[in-house]
Amino acid sequence: MTSVIQNIVIDCADTYKLGTFWAQVVGYPLASDDKPGDPEAVVIMPGGTALYFAQVPEAKTVKNRLHLCLKPDIPREDEVERIMALGATMVADRRKPDGRGWAVLADPEGNEFCVLRGEHDTPPNHGWPLDPDPA
Repeated sequence: MTSVIQNIVIDCADTYKLGTFWAQVVGYPLASDDKPGDPEAVVIMPGGTALYFAQVPEAKTVKNRLHLCLKPDIPREDEVERIMALGATMVADRRKPDGRGWAVLADPEGNEFCVLRGEHDTPPNHGWPLDPDPA
């Protein structure tokens, strides 16, 4: 037997606001019954896995131990600009002059995530999500 990932849970203060941000990032809507002030919000992804936003009383204080890596369907530079326009901030720019690398961003509540190279980038990212040389 094996298990499948049903939900990726993101703790936050404002589930609706953060859920709306991530819905715009991934291009799938919040559940139709989610509304401001709800203690939880959900974005259902293709295949059934959900981004599940759970309201918690404490603020984020340290680096994530788990984070999402996004592989865009547009050039990475365009995706970084688009997501930052939605409210993300740059945490660490690990992009390299040869096109390799990634950008580490934070969502509006400070949760880190990466934007990797996509198929439109040179060189494209065909395999493992991270570049072989993370330095």
